[in-house]
Amino acid sequence: MSRVWPWLCAASVALSFLMLAALLTLLLSRGLGHFWPATLESVTLDSGEVIAGEAVRETPLPHRDGEERLYFTGNRDLDSQRWRWVAIERIAERSTPRELVRLERSPWGDFIGYLRAFESQGSRLEGDAAWRALTTALTLPAVERPDATLILQSAGGETLRQPLNAIHRAQRPNAMSWWEKTQFWSQGVWQFLSEGPRAANTGGGVWPAIFGTILMVIVMSVIVMPFGVLAAIYLNEIAHQGRLTRLVRIGVRNLAGVPSIVYGVFGLGVFVYGIGSSLDEWFFSDSLPSPTFGTGGLLWASLTLALLTLPVVIVATEEGLARIPDAQREGAVALGATRFEMLTRVVMPMAAPAMLTAVILAIARAAGEVAPLMLVGVAKLAPQMPVDGEFPYLHLERKFMHLGYHIFDTAFHGEDVQAAIPLVYATALLLVVIVLVLNLTAIFLRHHLRRQRGQPC
Repeated sequence: MSRVWPWLCAASVALSFLMLAALLTLLLSRGLGHFWPATLESVTLDSGEVIAGEAVRETPLPHRDGEERLYFTGNRDLDSQRWRWVAIERIAERSTPRELVRLERSPWGDFIGYLRAFESQGSRLEGDAAWRALTTALTLPAVERPDATLILQSAGGETLRQPLNAIHRAQRPNAMSWWEKTQFWSQGVWQFLSEGPRAANTGGGVWPAIFGTILMVIVMSVIVMPFGVLAAIYLNEIAHQGRLTRLVRIGVRNLAGVPSIVYGVFGLGVFVYGIGSSLDEWFFSDSLPSPTFGTGGLLWASLTLALLTLPVVIVATEEGLARIPDAQREGAVALGATRFEMLTRVVMPMAAPAMLTAVILAIARAAGEVAPLMLVGVAKLAPQMPVDGEFPYLHLERKFMHLGYHIFDTAFHGEDVQAAIPLVYATALLLVVIVLVLNLTAIFLRHHLRRQRGQPC
């Protein structure tokens, strides 16, 4: 039996790595693959109807033999739909014309069809000249673009006049080389990371959500780190180790298992409605009945998550303190150090790896929490960033965006959930990468500090 356990342990580790690899593979392929320029098809049906779009997937036909293919056709302003299921047996002809274009625009979403002309200041360009004029104009800042109109035509022959100022990006994927597609993909990834959302979070980027997530985690860390570390030092180094201390430890460990939504309810009732409403009455009475601190915001969200992660910091820090041999404490006292000097110069430096690990694990958990944030300050779209150039520069009362909530809102409350699925995968990948980086940072920091102090790794 003793020979079986190592194999079971190794198999468990291997299975965990396989599951993690499968998750990352799914997120990478579905998330980053969204930004790759997909081939556009022109499809002629047996009825003579012509449609154009991106082939997404195929599924068996219900109740009969055969398959049907889902096409993303865009052009919601022309036929009130973006998707089209087509039975494969109805397809008479398929082709990939080089002239097919895909335009990302607001507010109607993507257009898929043909660019017939580019009209600007009385001039009219057609064909490749129109395409070159469009791509040149899109490289300019929005305020410098000419007042132009695009003459577009759908695959079915309908004509549309589209103002240039509503176009965000344009592509002709069937005419692009592999290098051009790579450049377009990298631009799409960069815009996803650096721009704000649009079209009810089904387009654009997630920069406000990234900024809000990181800022909230920083504020939360500043709050939870001193309280958690000091509480752990008191329980392990100062408090009498009796029944009361054991009960406190049991309570702290039980708090780590409380559902996060309960912390959200507590934050809403105590921080928002209790403390926040009182602050409004004392200091912001001129703004009432419009609340300042009496509504959800960055401060209350950070405090709520600080409470949620406080047990993690206390338990991990106390375990690190418990691993320090008593001989180190006794030696420091024997050499004439006071208890305070023994704690600050001997115990805390030796426990620094455990403290760092505790704080960063708390950060990793807080970065992925969603349920409590929905009650205490997160927003679908934040009208103002919590940090700006106006005094006091950091506005703790403002609402903010969060990557976890952005995933939830985009997946379940978007106007086109099917179109938002790739962005959900991409945002989930970004959140997973952030959490993985934080956890790996904790491991490497702990390893480095232990090696510096000659402790076993």
